[in-house]
Amino acid sequence: MIDRRQVLGAALAGVVAGPAWAATYPDRLIKLIVPFTPGGPVDVMARLVGQYLSAKLGQPVVVENRPGVGGTLASKLVATADPDGYTLLFASAGSLAISPSLYKNIGYDPIGAFAPVAMVANHPLAMVVHPGVPARSVKELIAYAKANPGKLNYAAPIGTPPQLMGELFRTLAGIDIVFVPYKGAAPALTDLLAGRTQMTILSTAIIVPPILAGKLRALAVTSTTRWHELPGVPTMTEAGFAGFPQGSWTAVVAPAATPPAVIAKLNGTINEGLRSSELHDGFVKLGAEIKIDTPQQLGALLVEETRKWAEVVKSSGITVN
Repeated sequence: MIDRRQVLGAALAGVVAGPAWAATYPDRLIKLIVPFTPGGPVDVMARLVGQYLSAKLGQPVVVENRPGVGGTLASKLVATADPDGYTLLFASAGSLAISPSLYKNIGYDPIGAFAPVAMVANHPLAMVVHPGVPARSVKELIAYAKANPGKLNYAAPIGTPPQLMGELFRTLAGIDIVFVPYKGAAPALTDLLAGRTQMTILSTAIIVPPILAGKLRALAVTSTTRWHELPGVPTMTEAGFAGFPQGSWTAVVAPAATPPAVIAKLNGTINEGLRSSELHDGFVKLGAEIKIDTPQQLGALLVEETRKWAEVVKSSGITVN
């Protein structure tokens, strides 16, 4: 027969041991999983955050790149890892909030499988057209598209925030534009510059240089306020699209059931870094605007973003093979 006193004693020991263990966290290497290939803006930001965490926590933080299947491979790896704070995901809007609606049988609950840790940054996008398009504002673009249904080709990497934002814009504006899929932002930009496509919405990190060079015309930005490199370009809200997504965000999450004390320590350290010039300057160079939130605020964002993009995917009929 089970001794209830032993069971109670074991339970109490666990309660005491939990906080005690969390107080010594971390005492070994931490893995920061990135769902993209090395060298891109998200990867660079992950490494900046990893370096800061390593310096402040006194343990190595190793970035591991696990690209594939829209980021769901990396997400599943972290979702099924031990909830001890030693395996973290440097997530993005695409990999965490969009891909679960695009891919079937991902093998994890996009909300329930993760414990929100910290928001990191927002990555504004800019809506641009080739100079051959006779539109100098979003309003004029909509009018031109309505007068020329099916004539405008929209370039974007498939299964990404740029594609979904284009689909959302098409639906909200009630226009007929043709989506042209690309494997990445670079080839999409190349064809747009060559005039083989006519418009896109891409990250300011890669689209600003050709705008400033006069090779593309910017009509709007998705940031909350006017982007510092394009002060003369209105926001989507100013252009009449209040509530339009503000960009593609990045955030850190951990496996569900990671101890709250560990989450709090990571959140505090990351937020401390985001307030420092060390990380701030590096993020600005990458075309990102820093966002500082609590785990609870990030959790609410994840729920809302997943719901919102699921609706966009469903209404647009987008599929990924």
